Amino acid sequence: MNRPHMMRRDSLYINGEWVSASGDGVIEVVNPATEEVIGSVPVGSQADVDAAVTAARAAFPDWRTTTCEERIATLNALSAAIKENTEELAQTITAEVGTPIGYSRMAMVGTPRVVARSYAKMLETFEWEEEVRNSLIIKEPIGVCAFITPWNFPLHQIIGKVAPALAAGCTMVLKPSKEAPLNAFLLADIIDEMDLPDGVFNLVSGHGSDVGEYMSSHHDIDMVSFTGSTGAGVRVSQAAAHTVKRVTLELGGKSANVALDDADPQLVGKMAIGACYQNSGQTCSALTRLIIPKSMNDEVCEVISGRIARYTAGDPLDDTTRCGPMVSARQQASVSEYIQSGLDEGATLIAGGMGMPDGLESGFYVKPTVFADVTPDMAIWQEEIFGPVLVITTYESEEEALALANDSIYGLSGGVWSADVERAMAFARGMQTGQVSINGGPFNISAPFGGYKMSGNGRELGLHGLDEFLEIKSIQRPVE
Repeated sequence: MNRPHMMRRDSLYINGEWVSASGDGVIEVVNPATEEVIGSVPVGSQADVDAAVTAARAAFPDWRTTTCEERIATLNALSAAIKENTEELAQTITAEVGTPIGYSRMAMVGTPRVVARSYAKMLETFEWEEEVRNSLIIKEPIGVCAFITPWNFPLHQIIGKVAPALAAGCTMVLKPSKEAPLNAFLLADIIDEMDLPDGVFNLVSGHGSDVGEYMSSHHDIDMVSFTGSTGAGVRVSQAAAHTVKRVTLELGGKSANVALDDADPQLVGKMAIGACYQNSGQTCSALTRLIIPKSMNDEVCEVISGRIARYTAGDPLDDTTRCGPMVSARQQASVSEYIQSGLDEGATLIAGGMGMPDGLESGFYVKPTVFADVTPDMAIWQEEIFGPVLVITTYESEEEALALANDSIYGLSGGVWSADVERAMAFARGMQTGQVSINGGPFNISAPFGGYKMSGNGRELGLHGLDEFLEIKSIQRPVE
């Protein structure tokens, strides 16, 4: 099978040019399926951040005054360029993250392409001003934005910030994940070939503990948008606090998938697998806690155990692979520790378990795993595992089901299954979470995405995602 060639990048993208980094060393990128180094990016420094912020600040006055038509053209051109480069982007993301190639093409590249286009469409009818009595209410771009993005959906999370920022009239500095930065450099190549003014988009790679925290605290950055772990999000908030800049956070999740007692057990069992294992379980919004009526337990577990063998783990470039590797040896070890924890705490293993999947001797793989008889005091119930591990518990009343669903420090996503859509809707209203899918309702890129509680604050995507990049000004006029 064809694999991406070695991709070594030695420059940062600042003020419309590729320039040498002033930091020391490189960050090597490892293919998690082969454990081979496939590329590297430079380690940026605080001086590089300063240069990027200076460029973004200088570009802001002109970019903020561009017309909607100009921004629409930019966003449509970005969407078209992503589409044109789909295969190279997908192959690169699969090599960096281990995502099965079909899912890379569809979700990792296809979704950001549609998101960019959606903001172009949004600008056609967006209301920038409104009158309220004697006041004119104006929406204006917030300014220079810092973006710190994760490895699990790398391009999607980048475009989910870049597209609304461009639409709003903001300028930006991006620091991509060190585990999966290569796709961000390909994006910078794409933007470099577009007619985007110098300094509007800047790219500085580096370590979160240095470059990321410095960006968060930078006095000349007006907003920081972070996606990643809850612990890292707390550090971003702390670093940003003294400048009182706007901070949006999209953090962890431990989302509940609830079957009401009139749901179809066969359908629930079948759909629960994909809802948890999407992107090999490395998804913040994965439905990792399955909550089912006690009377349904045996049938649902039987369905899941019978179908789990079809969720094949292996080479992510093989079109038949459903589950790729974990992104790193560290992540593999972390997921394995949670699986062992489930065994030690007395959960019933109905699929998977410790060790490598059958037939695999290398790569950062774990077995797609399912535990039943999980109780709320177990670590595998409470903590985000970020791997292909589904945990199942039962309930006897709908009130208990809702309490179990809300028994989490997180609140990012959720699911409800019922033969009665209105009944499911009523249950969904009681869930303390940012989004809920009823009977497998598909993801909507025009709806806001974000969480309650320790899953973060602020929203991405749709009109609500655009509003995050806007300040609101009220101008009071004399009353005649």
